[in-house]
This record gives sequence, structure tokens and C-alpha cells, in this order.
Amino acid sequence: MPAGLKQSSSVVSIGFTASEGAPNVLAQSQIDLNLSPLDREVFVVLAVNLDCSTPEFVAGTTTQVRAGLTSTSQTVMPQLNDANCLARLSNTIRSTGTDAVSFVSGALETPPATLDYIGIIATNDFFVQVQGTGNTATSSMTGKLYGYRATASADIFAALVQSEVLSA
Repeated sequence: MPAGLKQSSSVVSIGFTASEGAPNVLAQSQIDLNLSPLDREVFVVLAVNLDCSTPEFVAGTTTQVRAGLTSTSQTVMPQLNDANCLARLSNTIRSTGTDAVSFVSGALETPPATLDYIGIIATNDFFVQVQGTGNTATSSMTGKLYGYRATASADIFAALVQSEVLSA
């Protein structure tokens, strides 16, 4: 348990989805955690599981479907090194003519046992993104966020909210 926090719920899983409205255009869904800012409630993230649709095979074209989960709204697909990115997944098909190779790149679905948590969401929502590249049809993603609610001390809550909002 992170210092300055008191767990106030058991571990819960929250399912989510996002779908492109048009092929290869970033789509984002906002998921409400129903946290109580008056009670200084935060969400401690233990693990994230992302699953995105398979890219299409288009001869001679590299196609891709990427998915992400962030604690703040994004205008572009987040990278794992972005401050508020908690998880990212990329499925790619590299094609040269009729030959193709598929690649999957993503963070661990479950953190190593040495980690107490992988992130803390201090504001009321989190966001999931999906975007394809080189596909002729729309892409989608689904996933689960695992964690628990906790109450923060006043100074820790203020610092977490400020850090999350300023790093957006």
C-alpha cells in the first residue's frame, strides 16, 4: 500500500472498450471511476489488460492497430514513456508483397510481484485509445483495469491531482 493512502475497497476489475469511427483515426473513450473528490478518493491501479483487433493484411503495406490507457485525455496515441500512460499495446503486420510478418508489442499484463501498484488515478476518469494504420476497416480495443479505491491524506491527494493534471 502506498504511503499516505488507506485502502477503502476490495480489488475490482473495470471493463472498457473503444472503437474507431473511421479507419485509421484515433478514437478515445472516457471511463468514469465515480471517485469522490470530497473524500479524497483515488484509484490504485494494480494491473491493466489490453486487447486490440488484428490489423488487416494488405499486400505491400505495413498495417497496425495500437491501444493505450491513460489517466488524462489524449489527442494522439500515447507512448508508454508518456507521464500519464499506464499501458500500451501494438499489433503490427509488416508486408513486402505477398510475404508478411506479424509483431505484438505490449507491457506486462500483470506487474512483477515486487511492485505494489503500477499507477494511481487521482481524478475521476481514465481514458482508453485505439488507432489503426494502413487498414481499410475500423479497429477496436477492449480491456480490463484492476485496482482498488483508496482514501488519501489531504497533502497526498493535492499532490497527486496536481501532478496528474499538470502532466496532461
